[in-house]
Amino acid sequence: MFAYPERALYEHVLPKNKVYGHAQPRRALRQKFVDQVDTITWQYKLAPATINLPAGVEVKEIQIFSIAQRGPELKEDILRTLDRAIPSQLFFELTFQGRVRFVAAYKRGSEADHSKQFVAAYYWSPWQDASAPRSALPVAIDMDSLYQQMLHCHMRAAGLEPRAGEPLEATAERGIRIRSQRLVCDRLEARMRKEDQYNRKVEINAELRQAKSLLQGLLGADPG
Repeated sequence: MFAYPERALYEHVLPKNKVYGHAQPRRALRQKFVDQVDTITWQYKLAPATINLPAGVEVKEIQIFSIAQRGPELKEDILRTLDRAIPSQLFFELTFQGRVRFVAAYKRGSEADHSKQFVAAYYWSPWQDASAPRSALPVAIDMDSLYQQMLHCHMRAAGLEPRAGEPLEATAERGIRIRSQRLVCDRLEARMRKEDQYNRKVEINAELRQAKSLLQGLLGADPG
């Protein structure tokens, strides 16, 4: 998605056991790391010293992690484990068989416990050829502004359009509600397919229309 400055190149392989030491995942999650992750590379550090932007109020540094997958699937809880283990805001580049996709979630310090991180829903771009052209980093006044613009790009790639004047956290919360509403629509569609009684189908269809209307309202770029 973005072409990062050479000065920000870090390129350190992150051993899985180091992740385990910080995050202490359960055995089932460790097995997902083994089955789905080949290597994790801490690829870039975006910081005042590397990109000549002042630190923000919330964002001091942004880290770019490259994950080489063993197969086409990577479970979200692997990314969440990394996000919770590392206090900085993270962006992920996932690679598999010459293709790449980009993933990120809105992240901030927990209000209840400042030693912990709040990580919202993830935004996944479609797969694309790894050699496809990349965009320059957005023009920003500080790290807060850069983070907001980078995350907005990920949101748009995932089909969520930020609304004019909408704070980043509000957009992220709307993204969570969209995910929940999509699950409601999926469940209703599944019930429709299984239902044999005509009257019951009519009732479910009415619920489905209402659920889809709510979803479209959440997806819209401007509610008014």
